[in-house]
Amino acid sequence: MATMAIPSGVLSSMKIPKKRAGASFKARVGFAPYQRGMLALGPARRLAGISKREFLEGLGKRKIERHYTIEEFEEDLAFARGGL
Repeated sequence: MATMAIPSGVLSSMKIPKKRAGASFKARVGFAPYQRGMLALGPARRLAGISKREFLEGLGKRKIERHYTIEEFEEDLAFARGGL
């Protein structure tokens, strides 16, 4: 696993509670590349360190459009119809 050192001044200057600064920064780092189409949902949510459900909720809160392909829709539709 790769790590990234964040200068202490950066985290301390964030306008969020100190005990949540690391988690909040990590989540933001996950949402940004997803929003730009650089990462798929799975890798982006793992980068953010949160569950799929939390990531999807975060997309909604941030008004980030979900990347949803026609293939994914067809799979979901087949599943809903009991075909999978």
